[in-house]
Amino acid sequence: MPLHKGPAEPDERPLSVNPLYGEANPVAGMAQAPPKHRLPDHPMAPTTAYQLVHDELMLDGNSRLNLATFVTTWMEPQAGVLMAECRDKNMIDKDEYPRTAELERRCVAMLADLWNAPDPAAAVGCSTTGSSEACMLAGMALKRRWSKRNQGGRPNLVMGVNVQVCWDKFCAFWEVEARQVPMDGERFHLDPQAAAELCDENTIGVVGVLGSTFDGSYEPIADLCAALDDLQKRTGLDIPVHVDGASGAMVAPFLDKDLVWDFRLPRVASINTSGHKYGLVYPGVGWALWRSPAELPEELVFRVNYLGGDMPTFALNFSRPGAQVVAQYYTFLRLGREGYRAVQQSTRDVARGLAERVAALGDFRLLTHGDELPVFAFTTGPDVTSYDVFDVSRRLRERGWLVPAYTFPPNREDLSVLRVVCRNGFSADLSELFVEDLGRLVPELRQQPGPLTRDREMATGFHH
Repeated sequence: MPLHKGPAEPDERPLSVNPLYGEANPVAGMAQAPPKHRLPDHPMAPTTAYQLVHDELMLDGNSRLNLATFVTTWMEPQAGVLMAECRDKNMIDKDEYPRTAELERRCVAMLADLWNAPDPAAAVGCSTTGSSEACMLAGMALKRRWSKRNQGGRPNLVMGVNVQVCWDKFCAFWEVEARQVPMDGERFHLDPQAAAELCDENTIGVVGVLGSTFDGSYEPIADLCAALDDLQKRTGLDIPVHVDGASGAMVAPFLDKDLVWDFRLPRVASINTSGHKYGLVYPGVGWALWRSPAELPEELVFRVNYLGGDMPTFALNFSRPGAQVVAQYYTFLRLGREGYRAVQQSTRDVARGLAERVAALGDFRLLTHGDELPVFAFTTGPDVTSYDVFDVSRRLRERGWLVPAYTFPPNREDLSVLRVVCRNGFSADLSELFVEDLGRLVPELRQQPGPLTRDREMATGFHH
């Protein structure tokens, strides 16, 4: 064992240390609560700060009982460990974290293959913070391609009135006219022929939604492309289609293999999805893919000399953690096609079974049955006059269940519904508890003299 001698003259210079390494004065009591809207004057022990924040967050809803959100609320512990290991890696630093960048590239390749790109190796794509950013990027590409072939006029984008709000944002932010196909009768999403009739020489594209957030139904993407094919034959207008597959693009490939909606349709130029929805990853990660480099104008891709490397990037943001991308690759690797099929089939089975049990209560009418997205919407029956869907939502919240109630857009503002989103982690056992609670509430609601909810805007929230 080597022997060590101290320095001839001890170095007594003060050293700089991270003040967070040590706790605050352990004898200082919390006689006063810290301020909420300005920085405290002094530090506190990390355990104290943790407990203060933890206790306040207990008043949040239980995410596992949140049947409003499409966002993943459960992952395996191993995925959580990987995310913790990568939370300090900046996704944009591709030279510094080349393996994280490689996992992103592999995810894009896997999705291109899953969505039947003509040449998966030639398809281009990127990760995003979610499908909303992915939609913005896809819309930007559509507009830039339109501007190259059109010199005048105001650009417009055709879509159903049921699209996610990010498309309204895109049109507002990028000065594009939103042309929306209204709902009609029992049709709660886009009609292909009506969409084609709204197109003209200034149409940058048509958005088809694979899985409407309002009721969980798929829009007929193949019929939409056929209507636009016919339009091109008659008028010469060549209108591309973007598929907003925020949820359905990670369901249909595994459960609805005969459904043609993806890059098998030549008119589909781009597709987006949410990795943090039925991609089964915690928020936030999304994906945007284009059929080939021709669909993504090169001038939109910035090449940045960042931290010593030439890096192509197409995004609305810059720095973000790499943890979610790593978790997406883990999930692809962990489940594979058969694993995804099993998980999504189980979720759809739960949705269909729960929908049937809700209908069996007798007071409700199903709009959808959970047989496309694992999502179903229902409303009160025509004979129910003592309560409405907003009363149901409010009473379920008292039991811990978060179920949104909302009114449909034009031309069905007369229709108010409840919507249940079934996700991985919402098991058959939990669905049994849900329908039991709903069944207990129905007799109480029947005793009301009429709907109690007066301010429907404040009664509940609708979350895409």
